[in-house]
Amino acid sequence: MAPSTVSDPPWAHSAAEALTPLIKSTYTSSAINFYLNGRKTSLTNPNPHWTLLDYIRAQPSLKGTKLGCGEGGCGACTVVLQVPKAWARKRRVKHLAINACLFPLVGVDGKHVITIEGIGNVDRPHPLQERIAKLHGSQCGFCTPGIVMSLYALIRNSYNPETAKFHLREQDIELEGHLDGNLCRCTGYKPILQAAKTFVTEDLQGQLAEDSPSSSDSKLEKEITGLVRNVCGGASKVSCRRPGGCCRDAPSDNSSNGGISLASTPPTEPTSSDDDHVPANLDVKNSPEQDLSISGATYAKPIKSKEYKYGATDIKTSTALEAPVARSQKGIPQIQFQAYIPDTELIFPSALWKYEPQPLCYGNDKKIWFRPTTLDHLIELKGAYPSAKLVGGATEVQVEVRFKNSDFTVSVYVSDIPELIETKLPSDTKLESRKELVVAANTPLTELEEICKIVSSKLSKPPMVLEALRKQLRYFAGRQIRNVASLAGNIVTASPISDASPVLLASGTTLVAKSQEKGEFNLPMSEFFVAYRTTSLSPDSVLTQIRIPLPAPGIRETLKAYKQAKRKDDDVAIVTAAFRVTLDSVGIVQDVCLVYGGMAPTTKEASKARIALVGRRWFSSETLDIGLTSLSEEFDISFSVPGGMAHYRKTLTLSLFFRFWHESAAELELGEVDGQVIDEIHRSISTGARDDYNPFEQRVVGKQIPHLSALKQCTGEAEYIEDMPKMDRELYGGLVLSSKAHAKLISIDWTPALGMPGVVGYIDKDSIPKELNVWGSIKKDEPFFADGKVLHHGQVIGMVYAETALQAQVATKAVKVEYEDLPAILAIDDAIEANSFYQHGKHLKKGMGIDDKMDEAFAQCDRTLEGTTRIGGQEHFYLETNAALVIPSGEDGAMEVWSSTQNNMETQEFVSQVTGVPSNRINARVKRMGGGFGGKESRSVPFACYLAIVAKKEKRPVRLMLNRDEDMLLSGQRHPIQARWKVGVSQEGKLIALEADIYDNAGFSQDMSGAVMDRCITHVDNCYETPNVYIRGHVCRTNIHSNTAFRGFGAPQGMYFAETIMYNIAESLGMDVDKLRLKNMYKPGNWTPFFQKIDHDWHVPLLLEQLRRSSDYDKRKAAVADFNANNRWRKRGICLIPTKFGLSFATALHLNQAGAYIKIYHDGSVLLHHGGTEMGQGLYTKMCQITAQELGVPVDSIYTQDSQTYQVANASPTAASSGSDLNGMAVKNACDQLNERLAPYREKLGKDTPLREIAHAAYLDRVNLAANGFWKMPRVGYKWGDTNWDTVKPMYYYWTQGAGATEVEVDLLTGNHTVLRTDLMMVSA
Repeated sequence: MAPSTVSDPPWAHSAAEALTPLIKSTYTSSAINFYLNGRKTSLTNPNPHWTLLDYIRAQPSLKGTKLGCGEGGCGACTVVLQVPKAWARKRRVKHLAINACLFPLVGVDGKHVITIEGIGNVDRPHPLQERIAKLHGSQCGFCTPGIVMSLYALIRNSYNPETAKFHLREQDIELEGHLDGNLCRCTGYKPILQAAKTFVTEDLQGQLAEDSPSSSDSKLEKEITGLVRNVCGGASKVSCRRPGGCCRDAPSDNSSNGGISLASTPPTEPTSSDDDHVPANLDVKNSPEQDLSISGATYAKPIKSKEYKYGATDIKTSTALEAPVARSQKGIPQIQFQAYIPDTELIFPSALWKYEPQPLCYGNDKKIWFRPTTLDHLIELKGAYPSAKLVGGATEVQVEVRFKNSDFTVSVYVSDIPELIETKLPSDTKLESRKELVVAANTPLTELEEICKIVSSKLSKPPMVLEALRKQLRYFAGRQIRNVASLAGNIVTASPISDASPVLLASGTTLVAKSQEKGEFNLPMSEFFVAYRTTSLSPDSVLTQIRIPLPAPGIRETLKAYKQAKRKDDDVAIVTAAFRVTLDSVGIVQDVCLVYGGMAPTTKEASKARIALVGRRWFSSETLDIGLTSLSEEFDISFSVPGGMAHYRKTLTLSLFFRFWHESAAELELGEVDGQVIDEIHRSISTGARDDYNPFEQRVVGKQIPHLSALKQCTGEAEYIEDMPKMDRELYGGLVLSSKAHAKLISIDWTPALGMPGVVGYIDKDSIPKELNVWGSIKKDEPFFADGKVLHHGQVIGMVYAETALQAQVATKAVKVEYEDLPAILAIDDAIEANSFYQHGKHLKKGMGIDDKMDEAFAQCDRTLEGTTRIGGQEHFYLETNAALVIPSGEDGAMEVWSSTQNNMETQEFVSQVTGVPSNRINARVKRMGGGFGGKESRSVPFACYLAIVAKKEKRPVRLMLNRDEDMLLSGQRHPIQARWKVGVSQEGKLIALEADIYDNAGFSQDMSGAVMDRCITHVDNCYETPNVYIRGHVCRTNIHSNTAFRGFGAPQGMYFAETIMYNIAESLGMDVDKLRLKNMYKPGNWTPFFQKIDHDWHVPLLLEQLRRSSDYDKRKAAVADFNANNRWRKRGICLIPTKFGLSFATALHLNQAGAYIKIYHDGSVLLHHGGTEMGQGLYTKMCQITAQELGVPVDSIYTQDSQTYQVANASPTAASSGSDLNGMAVKNACDQLNERLAPYREKLGKDTPLREIAHAAYLDRVNLAANGFWKMPRVGYKWGDTNWDTVKPMYYYWTQGAGATEVEVDLLTGNHTVLRTDLMMVSA
């Protein structure tokens, strides 16, 4: 909802009438002039609905900048804006990382835009791109260009051309939050951070300025770096020797041609101790080496006759891996990087220093943009048309446009007006006597952070208001947002949970506004917010300055700010607060101002508390009690409050005041207070270590080869569905979704949409025969299109298709749907009460449970416990939303179906169904996905089907990519699951009996919910032996989206229930939970509740013991107990958890098969196809490694184009953690066939003869150089209910076994928490 004002009078003139005179007199140009990756670009009257991202992605060669969330939260769209700072005393170029999905296209005028393609490519990568690729920092790669660009901006900004030095420390990456706006961490944070930090310490060594942080760098930095008290806390200046390196480790001072950071230098000979972590050896070389056994294949010339004896030895070409590694030494990877040369960076175009910005105006009959260049121009425009929307970084406006359907007919870009963006500081001498800091209203928040830091450092006593403001800004949004957002924008948005408004209100800040009618006038912050999203600023006025009072010297005053969110960085606040207190010389309260956000429709001062506290002695427990009582009465919000969490929010109002009272007393030296109340939890500087030593590596298999597409992903050259070139006459789809959870469809009117520009048609339930309007992965119970009623919010009613994506998206909103509401069931408890279930009936019985004698089993127990445990859902949030492209062939009904899917076979099957052609005419294909995590195993299928229906109907290619909201509505989640359990144990803690009813929330269709429940109940034992078991699974039918596969597929929920039960038992018995776990651990010879025998391949006890030693668990556990005994307000916890995860498609026996197809070409190159799909997990890389290993060739001689049903038929989905096992064995089977055929030629020509020569000889002898491989998983075949020890077959082929030790800390006042350390150890095969 856009912010409004108290008085919005009707306007006498339309926009055209009011603005035409200004367009003719002032805004005479419609041309946006800028540079893009070093090339001059001019756009005349561009599409006014376009953001910068829309323009960039419309260019055929600039697809590396991605659309992830569309609201500036994920960072996939990050580009760098070079901005001239010509008004500074010295000319400087600022490099701003920005979200292109939000940034107005008009804002690039006079600037230089750098995209991922501008800094490097596969042939000549930037060192940042190379490091992230080689250090395994890119998984699916969709987010990687954005991460690279954020780091690139940091590096470029740190360079001082006068000193030719980089003013940068490796810890600045985290301290200053330069990656906070890049959400994805699917590779883990460590490799990304390692790439960035080693770039600083190794590539830039010798070019780094001496580190001399200001003394005022203040409490904020100390709070962050001082978190890990037992590791790097206190005043110590020495390394804590933390595995993987400490934040105080000195960077290497080796030469640039051989530099290795101290943290990454391995011992010359690996020791045998289990506790050692041997990292890879990193090095910088002018010419990095490569392991020729892995990279550097050569290929024969195309000679097919025995007449030319050198036909197989002449070389026509050669290849190399894009990110090759050097030969490993004694099992330790050797990774070499190209040396960094700063002079090769893109320079700021000199012509832009001379560029004179002109007032701009462009648009069409729907929307128009203005770009004034002076404040007078802006005031004149607002006077003429007061309802014009002012836009700075568009960080709020574009979200309203994209997701709230707001349409601002007249938009005015205000971030190029010097008077509004230039905050000029007085000289140092004048600054000391200033009573206020005057900030230009549109100063970017990043600059404001720096201004607060500079002013604080120059004053003898840093103003607490600036420290408080800087603290709030540090955790406001991500760096990309802070680079363009402004304080004025934050204020006029009038959000009730604003981070900055409480600080400004508490400090007594005054806003300066200006209008044509009133001239310049003041607006006190205390009178600015009048209602929800409503301010007292008149529509024709503009905020020009923000005047922040600075307390006079000698005043006994302090001001503090606080924010509580679900996570510390880049998250919307739950409650924000700022408190100021002024005391007289004897400690009596002269003034106090307590301001909260998130506790009312506006940012609100606690006026009653102020009255209660003024005149009282501040340092008094009575005063504290009065303040708490008054606040609890003043902010007694109801449980129906918007945003929920009423009890927590009320608690926070008291907790934050309680903290402030202690902090202010300590700061003003009023007396002794509990210092533990004052300290907030901050995430520490991240460190990490990984054991890279592999004594079992083979020639290729087992070596740490970077993802084969990693460098392409880092340079933006990796192609995803939406990056594929536009086809001739291509159409775009837009889905029409239900706005009700459960309702009858009374009427649907498509007419308004069909009359809109560019709209070609629509499809719905009537577009296919009624009997074909159904699909499903296991049970066919889900309609493609709603028919008669809708069963969940977001259900697909139909699809509009148009000439452009924007036209299709606009048209979907014009379709009119009339509903009649029906009762909705949403949660598991509701479903149980309503007896709303799908037929399932699966259960596990063991011991007395087989004969339904669980009562007798519990009678044998010394103690029984019962409980209900719940675990919620989770969004997949893969960065690439569901996308598909269908291309009809023009004959025989055949189609190419490109889809971001884990399941080509199911895509093929249902496209065949809805189009009425056999599967052999549907080629379902996928090259890579931008993440999947199970969310694209089934939920991707309908989108390809919708497009296929249109493609058949219109005989034109059709494309669709969901926006983030649509994807989250339609893709489902990890299943919320509830367990109602009863457990019995002996007095010694031995498990005797377990009975449970487990329920998952399937949603409006079954999808794979039954299979998820099956895996859940087969993992509810985790690693513990219970003699008597009866577990029942139930699948709930509700009116929410259909929940689906998600990493672990029900197993994490089952293991969570097991560990919850173990903690309950331990607490009840007063027994140490670690001893309880060991007492009940499976041993070889035990049987699981599904009668699978624990055999000799059981390593969990060994893993637990090894991890206990390597993580120093016992010592740390004792330290945690000591910490908790000595800390009232903060507590720590530590655990050592075992896991086992079964490998196979558990009860879908037919899916445990895979195929592969390998072709050796005459020149010695190899083409590999298999049934697996690539979603970032590196499956293509592993399959190429297996092929190279088996055929005796380098990895780069193997090429996998994509996964497609025309090459490998009936492929199982890439899921169940079985992709490598199934497809790898099928690949090996194909290689075995080929090796058998080529064996005579290897014997004849020699075992070291290159494949090109062997293939040449075999070809001339007419030997088949292609092979179809196949493998089916042996042994498995469990049948539910089989409890016969002699006949039962295993459900799982083997277990992936692991152990994890994690230590956390929680703030009892706020619930804020952080992970201090995690140690993981696994046996993965």
